[in-house]
This record gives sequence, structure tokens and C-alpha cells, in this order.
Amino acid sequence: VFDAVWPSGFTPYAAGIAQRYASHPQNQSAAARLFLHEGAPRAAAVMIHGYRWGQYPVEERLWPVSWMLDRGLDVALFVLPFHAVRSASARVALFPSSDPRFTNEGFRQAIHDLRALIGFLRARGAPAVGAMGMSLGAYTTALLSTIDPDLSFAVPMVPLVSIADIARTTGRFVGNEGERRAQHAALDAVHRVVSPLSRPPLIAPERVLIIAGEGDRITPRDHAERLAAHFRAPMHAFVGGHILQFGRSDAFRAVGRLLGSLDLLERHPSK
Repeated sequence: VFDAVWPSGFTPYAAGIAQRYASHPQNQSAAARLFLHEGAPRAAAVMIHGYRWGQYPVEERLWPVSWMLDRGLDVALFVLPFHAVRSASARVALFPSSDPRFTNEGFRQAIHDLRALIGFLRARGAPAVGAMGMSLGAYTTALLSTIDPDLSFAVPMVPLVSIADIARTTGRFVGNEGERRAQHAALDAVHRVVSPLSRPPLIAPERVLIIAGEGDRITPRDHAERLAAHFRAPMHAFVGGHILQFGRSDAFRAVGRLLGSLDLLERHPSK
């Protein structure tokens, strides 16, 4: 187990915010905690956390890391831009932002850094690399699935699929009903370039599993349903919510069945 840190090398596309975006030194390095088996490289699972999370001790408990290691997978806990060790403050995450340009650049950097990490795992011999994400990390996982055709599997869990929808449900729009609809449409349009719903998936539906929480009030079930329809992929729902994920053991068992069907797990004699 070791903590990997490498120069991100990311350059913002939007010139109007480039200086502000690059003014955070902690975010200029990408980071991940890697759990690697000794001996020959194994298939690997990259885990992507949710908004304001990413602290390694927490993520090790949120994800079934030990279960995956026991079944022969290498595991990487990836840190999103402006989170955890990539942030100057544990209480503030600058991405996503109220400035849609900043948000779009955050997703671009996340994909940029994820591709570097996945490239490293493949270069050291991993025969398969897939991704799982929760909430904001699920959005990022889905977006990655529209960019990397060699991704072995993708599991978006309690996914966010629309920044504009979240802004609407949290009361960010102002004015009368027509003005709020116009603001929603404008925000949806500006984020379309990084929206997994506006891009064709590049991996087969049988390599994808969407997981929803029946009691989710942050990214409700309809987010997962829209993503599943777009990817033509199966969906599994557990009884709990976004934070209190009661029943998530069933969800992870469904993930195990997916990985088993793809022949990515080793048989364990006692578990």
C-alpha cells in the first residue's frame, strides 16, 4: 500500500479562469492511494469518491477494499480535483463550483488525471482496469465511460447525472417560473460538453452496472434511471439513501456478480 502523488500537468481550456484555476498549488498534483498485490499485476478497480470526501481513512471504509483485495483485485482510491489532499481546506471543495467554467475544467482535470492513473496501472501490466464512483464520483465514472473504450467495467453508484437538476432542487435559480426554466436550460447547455448524458457510452452495457438508493434525496433514483437508460445498462437499487446507505451490502454483492461475470475475480476458499 502506498500513496501516489504525481504532477497533474493539466492546463485549463477556459482562458478567463485559467489563472484562478491554477492558483491552488495543492491541486497541481494528482493523488491516489494504491493497494497492489505482490507478484504479477492483477486486474484493478479505481474508486472515485463523492463531493467533499476523498480522505483515505474514510474511503477505505466506504468501499469494499478488503473484499476486492481478497479476490485478487488491485485497488486505487483516486482523489478528485480540489478535494482532500488536493485542497487547502478540509471544509471547502472548490469543485464543483457556482462558476460553470470552473466546474467544466474540474471534470476535464479529473478525466485527465484518471487517464494518467489508469495508464500507469495498464503500463505495469494490469490485464483489466475498471472504475466505480459514488455521487460526484459516479458522474465522473460515467463520463470516463464515454472517453475510454478500454475501460473494463463501470459502476456509478447513487449517481449525479445533471448539475442543472441539482441546482434546481437546491433552489439556486431565481425569478419567476419561466426565468427559472431558462436558467436551468442555460446551465444544462453550458455543462453539456462534460455531461455523460450528452455523450455516447464507449463500453458495452454488460460491463456497466448503475446503482441507485431508493431513499436517496440528494441524487434521487431518477438520476440513476436516466443514466441506466442512456447506457442501456442494468440497474440495482438498495433500500437506503445517499449518505445512510442501508442495504448497500446487496449492492456490492451485485457488483461482485458483475465482476465475476467478467472473469475478473479470483475464487477465495473461505469468503
